[in-house]
Amino acid sequence: MEITTQVLLWAFGLAFILGVVATKTNFCTMGAVSDVVNIGDTGRMRAWVFAMGAAILGVLVLGQLGLVDMSLTASNDTANPPYRTPIFAWPRNVLGGIIFGIGMTLGSGCGNKTILRIGGGNIKSFFVLLMMGIAAYLMIFTNFSYDFFISWMEPAFVDLGAHDIEDQSISSIISGFSGFDATITSLLVAALLGVMLIQWALSSKDFTHSFDNILAGFVVAGVVVAAWWVTTGEMGVELLDEVDMMDERPFAVGAQSFTFVQPSGHLLRWIETGFSTQMVTFALVAAGGVLLGSFLYSLVMRKFRFEWFNSWKDFLSHIVGGFLMGVGGVLAMGCTIGQAVTGVSTLALGSFITFAAIVFGSALTMKIQYYGMVYEEESNFFKALVASLADMHLLPNKLRQLEKV
Repeated sequence: MEITTQVLLWAFGLAFILGVVATKTNFCTMGAVSDVVNIGDTGRMRAWVFAMGAAILGVLVLGQLGLVDMSLTASNDTANPPYRTPIFAWPRNVLGGIIFGIGMTLGSGCGNKTILRIGGGNIKSFFVLLMMGIAAYLMIFTNFSYDFFISWMEPAFVDLGAHDIEDQSISSIISGFSGFDATITSLLVAALLGVMLIQWALSSKDFTHSFDNILAGFVVAGVVVAAWWVTTGEMGVELLDEVDMMDERPFAVGAQSFTFVQPSGHLLRWIETGFSTQMVTFALVAAGGVLLGSFLYSLVMRKFRFEWFNSWKDFLSHIVGGFLMGVGGVLAMGCTIGQAVTGVSTLALGSFITFAAIVFGSALTMKIQYYGMVYEEESNFFKALVASLADMHLLPNKLRQLEKV
């Protein structure tokens, strides 16, 4: 059990750093979308994208040095989740991402931000976490996910293995269809994508003129890459060998980095099992690290503030948002960090799709809310939806019944 303890301690320590820095810099993926939609500021969005690019390059460097084995992320037996599995479940990425994006907007923040807010004294976020946990529990530990989603989505899944493609990483897909050398293609694709994402982030003063944005981008990428080193490097391989010899295998062990929807479901399962050590997972311990980091930073900087709902409507919005995040996060196999940084760092095509779907779902929800506030008396959901889709150039302007705001 010594190696298991080491891995969990690494998870806690890295997550603690993330909790401190994310609280200090106000790193918030929902806030990033909101800044772009409402005020046209791209700083926090660029911090998010910078983290993606830096994580891709970080994993690439560690891979070239032989310090990580990212092939582990393609197998259901060795990864949680298997980002690069050859079964390309794109409907999960699209619908799950949209549902999660809607949920994080209604719930005032993604899974990571919810934990950060709790650490800062936000009681509203405790209810969001509870609802997210209930939904994640249903999706992970019952037939809810299959009955309501997977059963009808499965026929649309694409088995890339049937086309002699090793996994769903973008580099594997390119090399599979083109016949290019897989190793060289992987190196070139990772380098090109990583540099392009970082270059886009650096191309605006919205990002470069904010030390907090730069710090957040570096740290988020750094802890994600470090977690891959822990779980797919020497320690991770040793851990997999150790658990294979156990009578009762710990839950959700294997190649993984940070994600913040699973922990809420794991927490409820841990309580249900009488605090079984089998349910002390990497994700659960990481959530504890983020919570403590946020809490201590808030106390030291005197930013700890209790916050409560301002109305029953506010309460209902957060409850619904938390539930949708739990459903969407598990369905999409990750959240704004779990897919859009951790998953993207593996070059999994599904992770990029999830990122786009989350941004779309969140942006659309914000626009609908805004139209509802501006045109309070003459608006309804359908009118606000049409106007929002027209704003996003997904419907012709002639269909709108509300003037653009």
